[in-house]
Amino acid sequence: MSRRRMKTQRRKRKTNNPEENFSKILHKDLEKNIINLKNMLDEPNDLVIRKFMVGGTDYKCAIAYIDGLVNEDLVYNNIMKNVQLFANQKQLPNVKTELFDVIYKRIISTVDMDIGYNFDDLSLALLSGDTIFYLDGIEQVLITDTKQWEARGIEEPISETLIRGPRDGFVENIQTNLVHLRRHIRDPNLRLKKHYIGRRSKKTLVVAYIDGVINPKIVKEINRRLKSIDMDDAPESGYIEQWIEDSFLSPFPQCLNTERPDKVSASLMDGKLAIFLDGTPFVLIFPATLASGLQSPEDYYERWAVGTLLRGLRYLAAFISIFFPALYVALVSYHPGMIPPKLAFSIAATREGVPFPPFLEALLMVITMELLREAGARLPTTIGQTIGIVGGLVIGESAVQAGIVSPIMVIVIALNAIASFSIPTYTLSISFRILLFGFLFAAAAFGLFGIILSYIMVNIHIVNLKSVGIPYSTPFSPTFLKDWNDLILRSPIPTLSKRPQYLETEDDESGDLKGEKQ
Repeated sequence: MSRRRMKTQRRKRKTNNPEENFSKILHKDLEKNIINLKNMLDEPNDLVIRKFMVGGTDYKCAIAYIDGLVNEDLVYNNIMKNVQLFANQKQLPNVKTELFDVIYKRIISTVDMDIGYNFDDLSLALLSGDTIFYLDGIEQVLITDTKQWEARGIEEPISETLIRGPRDGFVENIQTNLVHLRRHIRDPNLRLKKHYIGRRSKKTLVVAYIDGVINPKIVKEINRRLKSIDMDDAPESGYIEQWIEDSFLSPFPQCLNTERPDKVSASLMDGKLAIFLDGTPFVLIFPATLASGLQSPEDYYERWAVGTLLRGLRYLAAFISIFFPALYVALVSYHPGMIPPKLAFSIAATREGVPFPPFLEALLMVITMELLREAGARLPTTIGQTIGIVGGLVIGESAVQAGIVSPIMVIVIALNAIASFSIPTYTLSISFRILLFGFLFAAAAFGLFGIILSYIMVNIHIVNLKSVGIPYSTPFSPTFLKDWNDLILRSPIPTLSKRPQYLETEDDESGDLKGEKQ
């Protein structure tokens, strides 16, 4: 193929792209602006353009919006009707610039309105559900907020159910979510900073924090990372999390995600930061620590003794979900002398006739349990619960009767699965399940020595891991003894009068500025 022919085909492809067939500059001529708008969107079926006259004059104007994204009653009553009938009440100015200013300030009666100066402003507003008002002879447009679309009703979060606590949860509409937040925090220092994410999608993202409480370094670092995001679209907040997290190689989540407004408001009060993304009910909370992943809002809704018991059980569940199968494999394979004699004889009797070594037996059962868990999550709710319970019972009983696995192994894996379900943070429970496989292989290779070495390696990784500059292992290490009253032990509410020390907030809960104390 000759070079001239290649250039011709490249030129044709460029001409066929609708984005290249319009000028991004607003013209004074109304018809040119409408033609450019149609070419920009390639004349979609849901684009509505209505041309009309300013009432009592010969001045042409038009409105444009996307059908289904706007409240059409609002468009008609507050924009079209006002513009068409206003001249019958009062004489309009003859100069178009003055007329445009009068329409902006006195005629169109919408709460939120702005002026657009180029097609970038226009396209983003139009595709977000706003209505565009053109006036012939003016190189500017009015952008009026007329958004309205179908949204899911407020429901209790499925992934974070509580026995005691609020039943409302976030939804996919970011405006509804911010209203939830405003209801929980009526502080004038609450800051909601807007960003747009995605070169093409232009998704709305809001960073929420309480000014005067949060450490400004955290806000500055989050804003720096958000500005570095370069992608076409961010359909879910998980994209944002993976882009701005400190270490993508770590199995541990470096931020919390939640659907609960009460959890977000409590985190903001502590001096943390929340990220809302339009189109998802999951809100990100920065920074996060290992201890925060084992805490639940219900710890504070119950009395301190109940909260302490529940939190202690979660730490025990975390230990069981990581180490229990590995400890069984190590003791049975390498260190049977450490098992009490009666229990050792009982285990040996149940393992008689089992064709697989303990490691392979445990690995097969863990993989089977993970498959059942994944199948239960993907199927409809009622069927998924049936598959999880019946499948586990049937497969476990059948495997024991067939002599493939021992009954004690079924008990070990069942306890491990129950413990992993006790972790309140789903992403952290997945991290523990990943570590389980590593400890299993270490136990099969070196016994208890392998488990200890792996445990040391995990601890080295945790103490070096950070979340927006905050050590992931705090307040264990670095040690903040004042924060230990809300760590494993949940002290009575009257004693929790200070914000977490490791966050280095600008003030404590009593409102005393640290700078003034110094």
